[in-house]
Amino acid sequence: MPWRPLGNWGSGWELLGKMDQKHLHPTLALERDPSKSTPREPDPGRSSHHQNSTLGYSNKTSTTYHYRLPISSHKRTSPMRSTPTRFLSSINSHLSAATSNMKLLYPTSLKLDVSQIEGFPSVTLHPYDVKAPIPEEHVDAEILVTWTNSSHNLKDAVNRLTKLRWIQSLAAGPNDVLSAGFDTSKVAVTTGSGLHDHTVAEHTLGLLLNAARRFYEMRDYQLQGKWPGHLGGPQPDRPSDRFTTLRDARVLIWGFGNIAKTFTPSLVQLGSQVRGVARRQGVRNGIEVYSEDKLAELLPETDALVMILPGDPSTRHALNAERLKLLPKHAWVVNVGRGTSIDEDALYDALVEERIGGAALDVFETEPLPEPSRLWKAPNLILSPHAAGGRPQGAEQLIVENLRKFLAGQQLKNLI
Repeated sequence: MPWRPLGNWGSGWELLGKMDQKHLHPTLALERDPSKSTPREPDPGRSSHHQNSTLGYSNKTSTTYHYRLPISSHKRTSPMRSTPTRFLSSINSHLSAATSNMKLLYPTSLKLDVSQIEGFPSVTLHPYDVKAPIPEEHVDAEILVTWTNSSHNLKDAVNRLTKLRWIQSLAAGPNDVLSAGFDTSKVAVTTGSGLHDHTVAEHTLGLLLNAARRFYEMRDYQLQGKWPGHLGGPQPDRPSDRFTTLRDARVLIWGFGNIAKTFTPSLVQLGSQVRGVARRQGVRNGIEVYSEDKLAELLPETDALVMILPGDPSTRHALNAERLKLLPKHAWVVNVGRGTSIDEDALYDALVEERIGGAALDVFETEPLPEPSRLWKAPNLILSPHAAGGRPQGAEQLIVENLRKFLAGQQLKNLI
């Protein structure tokens, strides 16, 4: 194959030759030789930087191309000091990597449309059981997609997937992956943030409506064969001492992230007065978001507190006995974040002593909720079995987006 200097780089050489397109790799920049074939229309989805280019495909099986290594793959030396032999050795190593298959393991615990993920020449896809040890023939996998994996499965992966480079969790928070002991200095971990926004928002709205309109109490009366007359007929409109409607209700969302941004428009449309709390203050999607040091001022002015906090040491028992005392007597607490963010004993006492209006919990410190837990019999408490999420939406698109970035050496989305 002929070589010629690559003048616009000031160093290196250019190799002209033919190769089947199945051997191409995203880490190699590629251009057609205009003297050998008609240039293809540019792909608007491709990066303009050759070191991050991904490859498209034509109907031809082979053609003549210019191959260029990414700038970072060789030293920028004078053309007089570069030799075709030295550069050939470098490009051969890249082509060798390009022709070797990289394994991606995807979970069978979720129905994925694998056809949306296929098409990467250097990546092969393999299903695996999230409750069983990794099959011996797949311990050389470099990419692992996780969803509802057992702790035994993840610990097995820690010990046996020695070539693992990236884990794509489909959970909003990858607590299970991090607890398994993966070395995040060697293995990139990305979350499924964004995949559960709509489902959790919908469930949260349902819990709030249940609390305000007391559907849970109507059901209790129904099971007893009794008519809950006090819940029907003429009712006071928006009483200040009770949480009975979302219209004009003061809703405080603690943990104002993607789920809150999805959830808020529904509340605003129903007439709620929405404010947020997060680590950093500001205005997000038209909602005033306060820093956590303002909680002492915000909680006494709250009709419904919605908690969407992540599960980490900094949020453990964030809603404790002291903060519960700041809430109005009619206020409701809704938690769809992590169970560890509420002191459950303090919450139980507040419910029994009628110091708050009620609580709707989708998450708990221990799941399933243990049979001896006092929460089962707590008054005005709605229990939901961690049902807000549980159905990732758009998982295939996230996997493909991050897979492209991973192969191109770019920053991954939702990287922790």
